[in-house]
Amino acid sequence: MHSLKIKDGFSGELQINIPREIVVKQLIKQEFLNNLFITHIGFFPKAKFHYRKRMNGCIDNILIYCVDGVGHFQTEKDRYLLQPNQFFILPPGKFHIYEADLRNPWSIYWIHFSGNMLKSLNKWMHIEDFNKPNSIVYDKNIVDQWADMYYSLESGLTKNNLAYANLCLYRFLSFFLCQHNKNTSVISESPISKSITYMKSNIHQLLSVKDIATEMNYSSSHFTCLFKKTTGISPINYFIKLKIHYACQLINQTDLRISEVGNKLGYDDSFYFSRLFKKITDKSPKDYRKSFSKVNQSD
Repeated sequence: MHSLKIKDGFSGELQINIPREIVVKQLIKQEFLNNLFITHIGFFPKAKFHYRKRMNGCIDNILIYCVDGVGHFQTEKDRYLLQPNQFFILPPGKFHIYEADLRNPWSIYWIHFSGNMLKSLNKWMHIEDFNKPNSIVYDKNIVDQWADMYYSLESGLTKNNLAYANLCLYRFLSFFLCQHNKNTSVISESPISKSITYMKSNIHQLLSVKDIATEMNYSSSHFTCLFKKTTGISPINYFIKLKIHYACQLINQTDLRISEVGNKLGYDDSFYFSRLFKKITDKSPKDYRKSFSKVNQSD
């Protein structure tokens, strides 16, 4: 084990810690909002040497969602490996350690949350089921919802911004806590909905129409016709748009090089990826990153 262990300060990180006096004076005293609220929120990309050890746990619940790389965490019961598209939730007051893998450090979205109803929530959701790695299908709405909370708080800890972010917290948690319900509903989904879910879960690969159609038990021609009739565009064009949307998130929220972003989406040729990105967004990846940076600076 390498001796260097750090809790934050990573290149490209995003992090907001709600001052304790705001938690005490504004959140705990507000009816309804005091039921559940954010205390810390962040995103750590490629968090090399990231390490946290709490002998007596934390006073909040901690949710960590891995989108890239690998990490490890330990509870009183066992030690676990956390991989992309997996998450865990730690309850308050319990020993834990979590850390990034040395060779392939994780990129994680994380959030600490507390409130008067935290004990009731943990009992309802059987939090012991979430003290280990839980897999989750990639869904861009998860990161979008995280961004809504983060940028609302970043723009100022006003009553309205705090209220908005903490109301968004409920929906954010629902993506992780209500997966069984979501998975059950997949049975009755249309083949097109199922195929879109399949695309999202394979966003890092290059899929052909035949690959997707075979997964849905259709011929390529029949599936393409059905998909286009439902969505108005071809399956491949839809898949490409999903990829570019994910690329926008990586460009906005990490310091990955453009070629690395392309690689994560299955594009080994960075020039091809850049042309494709510009075709969809009307901006090159570099220009898109610059324009996003200017927006952040103006906030």
